[in-house]
Amino acid sequence: MATTGLPKWPWTGAEADALPPAERLLIDCARAWAQAARQGQPALLALRRLLATEDAMAAAEPLDALLRALSQHPLMVGCPLCPRLVGEEPALLLTVACAQRGPRREALACLMRRLPPHQAYAATGAAIALGCAFRRVGLRLGDPWGG
Repeated sequence: MATTGLPKWPWTGAEADALPPAERLLIDCARAWAQAARQGQPALLALRRLLATEDAMAAAEPLDALLRALSQHPLMVGCPLCPRLVGEEPALLLTVACAQRGPRREALACLMRRLPPHQAYAATGAAIALGCAFRRVGLRLGDPWGG
């Protein structure tokens, strides 16, 4: 899947409160992780607190690994109270949705927009593990292309 030339990324500018539960949890976790990291607090602990609400604790380590990989370059995510998705949040949702729903080469393509190839391949494993952990507890991300 070519990720350049898309007229608009799925979820760009979407209202955070209007997201389905799985997508909202993923964004809330990314925002909490980033805020904790900025404040010098344990980012993994911030993830575990949120994921515990959905009995999805198994997703904490893969999500932490994915966010750590993405944060090797400046990672822009909103604050916990931002009303709309900003920065890399739509791309994060797209990456994890593709990894969970099966077109994993598309998840890799999304990651290769931000990371060198070897780092993108490693991050793809974390995205797949995250998608599987979400699916095991009934958190299915929507089809990013609306199909």
